[in-house]
Amino acid sequence: MSSADEILDIVDENDRVVGRSPRGEAYAKGLRHRCVFIEARDAENRLFVHRRTPTKLVFPSQYDMFVGGVVGAGESYDDAALREAEEELGVSGLPRPTFLFKFLYDDGAGQTWFSAVYEVRCELEVSPQVEEVAWHDFLPESEVERRLTDWAWVPDGLAAYERLRAHRAAR
Repeated sequence: MSSADEILDIVDENDRVVGRSPRGEAYAKGLRHRCVFIEARDAENRLFVHRRTPTKLVFPSQYDMFVGGVVGAGESYDDAALREAEEELGVSGLPRPTFLFKFLYDDGAGQTWFSAVYEVRCELEVSPQVEEVAWHDFLPESEVERRLTDWAWVPDGLAAYERLRAHRAAR
């Protein structure tokens, strides 16, 4: 099954399920769905950063400081966060990611999705999926900050990163 055929829950403005749709159709019609963003840090507190493959359905070849993806139909945010983190990092036995907050992402062009942001410590050796990740490394946050204006970042990940910085500053 291709990623465009994956079935997603379609949700209303209150994040209540109102239907289901294949992923490709949800994107094409701008149907609101759910996503998870997981910030993965290694034992040295560096951030996992990667460049998406050119074959990705959305934001091909762009950089991201989160792993994650869509929440499948009938799947909880928490279960999707663990599944996506293990899939994208290429590990098993990862601790359950910690939920931080949720926000509605709006790309300004008719696409919206609820975005649940998590964090996880990954002290396992990563082996990211070659279908998903073209390049990866764990970078100090100062390096990520320096690269914010140099690299083409996925816009929803950048929005989640800005909100995460504000969330941590408010603690």
